[in-house]
Amino acid sequence: MTDLSPARARLALFALALGGFSIGATEFVAMGLLPDIARDVLPGLWATDQEAALARTGIIISAYAAGVVVGAPTIAAVAARFPRKTLLMWLGATFTVFTVASALAPTFESIVAFRFLSGLPHGAYFGVAALVAAQLLGPEKRGKAVAFVLSGLTVANVIGVPTITFIGQAVGWRPAYLVVAALFGATTLAVWAFVPQQAGDRNATVKRELAAFTKPAVWFALLTGALGFGGFFAVYTYVSPLATEISGLGESFVPLALVTLGLGTTIGNIYGGNLADRGALRAVFILFGAFSAALLALALLAPTIPGLFIGLFAVGLTGSAISPAIQTRLMDVAGDSQTMAAAVNHSALNMGNSLGAFLGGAVIAAGWGFVAPTWVGLLLCVPGVLFALAGGWVTSRAARRTPADAGATEPVPAAV
Repeated sequence: MTDLSPARARLALFALALGGFSIGATEFVAMGLLPDIARDVLPGLWATDQEAALARTGIIISAYAAGVVVGAPTIAAVAARFPRKTLLMWLGATFTVFTVASALAPTFESIVAFRFLSGLPHGAYFGVAALVAAQLLGPEKRGKAVAFVLSGLTVANVIGVPTITFIGQAVGWRPAYLVVAALFGATTLAVWAFVPQQAGDRNATVKRELAAFTKPAVWFALLTGALGFGGFFAVYTYVSPLATEISGLGESFVPLALVTLGLGTTIGNIYGGNLADRGALRAVFILFGAFSAALLALALLAPTIPGLFIGLFAVGLTGSAISPAIQTRLMDVAGDSQTMAAAVNHSALNMGNSLGAFLGGAVIAAGWGFVAPTWVGLLLCVPGVLFALAGGWVTSRAARRTPADAGATEPVPAAV
């Protein structure tokens, strides 16, 4: 790859982060607009049982997450050889088309289907973008490269999601999703204009990429992310009713609650990336402990307005910091399957998204109240930590058996 000037490198990183911003908008804006979507697509159920309508509408969020789970490993396995800039542009165009289709879909069932299709490019985009960013910044800054790409997603929680939520509340959720589609169009153009050409991995094969799944440490890392991070989405999915029904705020305060959580995620993402560069597995343990404390604080303090905002900020701060740590851990243990490792993290996190949204909706539908998803999140941290411990045991055992190979797979090559 031709050396880039610092200014061109910054523009390339900005283009990659813009994609993360757009993905954050499409994934998370449904949380703030959940009541609006439920009123529009399930009017009969909304009129008779609002809690049941909200719980069922949460399927839209789960459908997107399911698309990520399916799409990330599938696209990563097939497309690892493709030129990375071209692949990123195709992924951006796919996002644009299916987001428009989601906004125009006439029925609840068709919305669910298009949200599933919209999720397919998610993990592959973040995976490829992380590899491009790592090549721009250097292999010793993998955690920072991952965090930079994810920074677009976290900034979306501060600016994009609250703004689009406000638009959706003012003029309808469908125009709000058309705004999201326009962001994806802008991302595609920015990638075309600023991201340099990067060859794919010419030695990659479907078999080699899928070989990542033969490694127990990869599975333990995925389960750590999926089960543990499900706690974040159990809270995030139901921020709107938590603010209005538990804290007693008006609906107009929901965007402010989202901004607060988004500020936490933005700061936490940066901290998590820096911590991961000093040891990904160690970072996972530290961050899960902090995340558990934040969830407990939110569950206890949410009935008060200051407690709600403090708790949401803490949950965003600690929860988002886990993501770059998990992705760096996957890249450590995946061997040659780096494209798969970089992409499949988002399958794990969106398994957590789907699981958290489902379990949170289930406890609400069971009549346990809108604080119950926070307790669900706290419980999910337990198996998350246990799987992290198992992953650490597996890798330490392998290192003792083959000391000459220990750490041989950790760095991402400067050029792939």
